[in-house]
Amino acid sequence: MGADHDRRAHRRPPRVRPLRAGLLFGSCGVLLAGCASMPDSGNLKAVDASQRPDSQSQVRVYAMPPGEDAAPVEIVQGFLEALTSDDPEFAMARKYLTKEASKSWNPDLRTTVLENGPSTGSGSVGDGGVGNRGEAGRVFPLTGRTVATVDKEHAYQLDNAPYSQMVHLTQQDGPSGKEWRIDQVPQGVVLGQSDFQRIYWSVNKYYFATRSSGATGGGQEGLVADPVYIRQRIDPVTETVKALLDGPTTWLKQVVGTRFPTGTRLKEDTRTLAPDDQGKLTVPLNGKADPIGQERCTEMAAQLLFTLQDLTSSGVEEVELQRRNGSQLCVLSKDRAESVASRRTADHPDFQYLVDDKRRLVRMPASARAKADPVPVQGQLGSGEQPLRSAAVSRDEERAAGVSLDGRSLYMGSLVSEGPLGKPEVRSKAKSEKDGLSTPSWDGRGDLWVADRDPKRPRLLWLAQGAGEPVPVKISGLDGRIEAVRVSADGVRIALLVKKDGKRSLRIGRVERTGAKGEQPAISVDGLRQAAPQMEEVTAMSWAGGSRLVVVGRESGGVQQMRYVQCDGSVPAAAPLPGLTGVKEIAASEDERQPLVAHSDDGIVRLPTGAQWQTVVKEGTAPVYPG
Repeated sequence: MGADHDRRAHRRPPRVRPLRAGLLFGSCGVLLAGCASMPDSGNLKAVDASQRPDSQSQVRVYAMPPGEDAAPVEIVQGFLEALTSDDPEFAMARKYLTKEASKSWNPDLRTTVLENGPSTGSGSVGDGGVGNRGEAGRVFPLTGRTVATVDKEHAYQLDNAPYSQMVHLTQQDGPSGKEWRIDQVPQGVVLGQSDFQRIYWSVNKYYFATRSSGATGGGQEGLVADPVYIRQRIDPVTETVKALLDGPTTWLKQVVGTRFPTGTRLKEDTRTLAPDDQGKLTVPLNGKADPIGQERCTEMAAQLLFTLQDLTSSGVEEVELQRRNGSQLCVLSKDRAESVASRRTADHPDFQYLVDDKRRLVRMPASARAKADPVPVQGQLGSGEQPLRSAAVSRDEERAAGVSLDGRSLYMGSLVSEGPLGKPEVRSKAKSEKDGLSTPSWDGRGDLWVADRDPKRPRLLWLAQGAGEPVPVKISGLDGRIEAVRVSADGVRIALLVKKDGKRSLRIGRVERTGAKGEQPAISVDGLRQAAPQMEEVTAMSWAGGSRLVVVGRESGGVQQMRYVQCDGSVPAAAPLPGLTGVKEIAASEDERQPLVAHSDDGIVRLPTGAQWQTVVKEGTAPVYPG
C-alpha cells in the first residue's frame, strides 16, 4: 500500500501487495501541479506513493470499482486498496464483497496498522464458503507485523503481534456472468503505517480532571488532553464532536470526567457540522442535555472549543449548543473559554532555567526573540552557596527545588525573596553520585515529584505542595528502576524513563489519588504503557504539549535522534527535528510556541520555530522550563 508494498504487475503471482491500480489520487478542488487531467479515453494510470506531495492534506484518494472479469487476486487487491481511500462509508470497498458479507462487515470496529501493509499470497482453492452452493472458492492469507490498533473509541494502542487473517472469495451471478466477490472478510480495516499517517489525524479531546475525594478542596479541575485518531478528510469536525460526546477513552476515564450528561449525542437527524462564515459552530444535541443549567453548558462548550482547536482547518471561533427543539442552551466564544475551563498547557512561561558553570540556578527570557545572557535567580539557589546538579521551577515561577551536586539532597528555595534554604526536603542514601535523586518535576497542582535512584531502595516520591514528608508512590507494573520523571501540567499523567538491563525506555502512567475526604490522598501510578517503541533506548524526554513529548534516543543500530511522540505511543507525521550532536538533556514547554532547549556537546542551545539550533551558553547543564 503506497510505500507499504511492492508494485508488481497483477499477472505475476504476488507475495506482497502489487501495483496500486485500484486508486486514483486527486486534489481537493484543484489539480496538483504535474497531475494530468482526466482522459477522455485510454487506460487510467495509478499514481505512485513516491509522487505524493509533502502536504498530503491536499490530496484525496478515490477507490475504483471491481473490473469486469476481475481475477480473485485483483478482487482482493482492489478491496485492500479501497480501504485506504477517502470514501466516507467504504461504499466502494463494499462493491468487492457479497451482499451478505457487506451486511456483516463492520469497518468501524477497529483499524489494524501493519508495519508494511498486509501481504497477500497468490491464493489457493478453498472450500465452498458462505452461500457458495458447493463450488470451490479461493482463499487468500493476509499477513504482516502489527504496529498498533485503533479501537472503537478511536484510541491508539501499541501492538507488536503477528497479523494473520484470511479472506475467502466465491463466484456469484453478475450482470455479465459469473464474478468473483469476497464472502468472508476480517472485521475492521487493515492498512499500512504510511497510509495510516496519510488518512488519520491525531486530535486531542478535552475532559475535566476529577479531583478525588482524598484531595484538598473539591469540584472540577483543569482540562486534560485525551488523544484519539480520526479520518482527517472525512468530515473531521463532525467526527471529532461525536468522539468527544462518546466520553473519555478507557485508559483515561478513571481520572477525568465530562460535563456532558450521560447519553448526550448529536440530535438524531444531524448529518454534518460546519462553522458559518463568522466561525460560529451550532451543535444540536439530543434531549439528554435539555435540562442542564447555564454554568454547566458553558463548561460543555469549553470542552468543544478546546477540542476543535486541534483541527486547525475548522475555523471555529464560537460554539452554540442547542436543545433538541432547536432553542439555545448557551453560546461560548474562544476568547471566553479560558475563563470557563483552564488548560495549564496554555500558560506562557516567563523564563527558561539552567544550572550554569558555577553550579547556580540561572534564568533567561523564554522567548527566543529576547536576546539576553542568563542571570542568577533571586534567592539562595542562585547564590552558588549550595552547588546544584539540577533543579525544577514551579509553574508559577515562585519556587524551585534544587538537587545537590552529589545527588543526595533536595532543597526548596524561593525565587521571589531571600532566605536560607533550610534542611533538605529529601535525602538519598545512594553511595554513588551517579545515582541519587533525579531532576524533580512540578505538576500543575503545585506538588513536587522526584525519583530516588538508590540501587538498594529505588522509589518515586511525592511532596504535597513541594514540602512536608515525602510520600512513596506505588507504581503498578513497574519493571526496572526510574531514572527520570516528568509530570504533565494537568497532574494526571506522568512520564518515566525506566532502566532495565542497562537500557532506558519511556513509560507513560496515569496518576490516581484515593483516600478519605479531608485526608492526604494515597498517590499511585497505574496503567503504565510504552511510548517511543521505535527507539531501542531513550536517553532524555520532556512534555511538549497537551499529549505530546519530545524524546532523545536511538533506534537499534542507529545514531542518536530527536523526535516528537504522542503519549499513546504513536508518532505524529511531522517534519523531523534538526540534528544536534551529543544531546544529554532536553527541555520543552507545554506551550508549544516556545523553543526547545537542550544540553549538547555545543553547550546549552535552543531551537526557535522555523530556525536552526542556536547556542545560548557554552558551559551549563540541566535546562528546564517551569514544571
